[in-house]
Amino acid sequence: MQTLKLLGTSALAAVIAVAPAVAQVAAIGPGEGQLNIVAWAGYIERGETDKSFDWVTKFEEATGCKVNVKTAATSDEMVALMNEGGFDLVTASGDASLRLIAGKRVQPINTALIPSWGTVDPRLQDAPWYTVEGVHYGVPYMWGPNVLMYNTEVFKDAPTSWSVVFEEQTLPDGASNKGRVQAYDGPIHIADAAQYLMFHRPELGITSPYELNEDQYKAALDLLRQQRDLVGRYWHDAFIQMDDFKNEGVVASGTWPFQVNLLQAEKFPVASTIPQEGATGWADTSMLHADAEHPNCAYLWMEHSLSSNLQSDLAVWFGANPAVPAACTDGRGMLTPEICTANGLDDFDRIRFWTTPTANCAQGEGACVPYYRWVSDYIGVIGGR
Repeated sequence: MQTLKLLGTSALAAVIAVAPAVAQVAAIGPGEGQLNIVAWAGYIERGETDKSFDWVTKFEEATGCKVNVKTAATSDEMVALMNEGGFDLVTASGDASLRLIAGKRVQPINTALIPSWGTVDPRLQDAPWYTVEGVHYGVPYMWGPNVLMYNTEVFKDAPTSWSVVFEEQTLPDGASNKGRVQAYDGPIHIADAAQYLMFHRPELGITSPYELNEDQYKAALDLLRQQRDLVGRYWHDAFIQMDDFKNEGVVASGTWPFQVNLLQAEKFPVASTIPQEGATGWADTSMLHADAEHPNCAYLWMEHSLSSNLQSDLAVWFGANPAVPAACTDGRGMLTPEICTANGLDDFDRIRFWTTPTANCAQGEGACVPYYRWVSDYIGVIGGR
């Protein structure tokens, strides 16, 4: 069975259509007492980081399902962990979800067993990064942009362009950006370069940063090789990146709102912006392992993720947007309409969400560079090749 790195979207549909996808769970029984989740940093909080943010304790008390969390720093790590097995759920982004479906590592979801399914944002209910041929392979969790974080003592005004991390230049404090910026340690960062080129080199004809022909792809890699000379460290651990901003002189980088919020809570001088070129982003989905040992607890958690304070408080904690828009207004937690607006709830159509690059794309069958090459080539970029 080939994984999606060798499959286009149409090929993926054909593979799944060979045997009609049917949810394995027809009814929810008693919880099995345990639930193992692979998640992004900050996604599963029980009050240990900040006692105000806890959406796990009440779930455990109500269901008897003890939640265990394995933090993953990249989508590739999530895919690897799900391939190894031993986990029930993963909060997968769009650059991992279709790979997991094609690899048969996750199972279809019986949405009839999730009472709050109807409250999910209609823009997410059939999103193509987890829905294939009308079959849902997960439950939307949270979404948001990849923002540009900057040191406000260096930048008195917000940077207007991602050029501060892509092109060598003198920053407002009079010093070069060389060695003072970071880039994401994941192949999907190629899409950030492609998005930058969409704005600055329209002659390339890029229409999607995830669907690149050979010429467009080469231009993105060339830009990343140029960036390599500027990057002090490639980041994938959120907390190490925060430490680099505090102690290693880093002043600008693409990041998640999570790091911005935590640094601001420590009164460290950072802010974030979405520059003129726009932003890539993530729409994460709770996906159930094909061989989950605790499916009842998993279904109970997926309902909890939509109906509890999780949607509200996680959106505040992470600086993200809830998969359930009502969480902005229904008072279930800390979220308010003003916070939702600040987090970009109205900017959904401006974000180009992470999607697994495939060979078959809008430019024609076999016209685009598939993900396996993104992986190998980005390793080469980081290694200076």
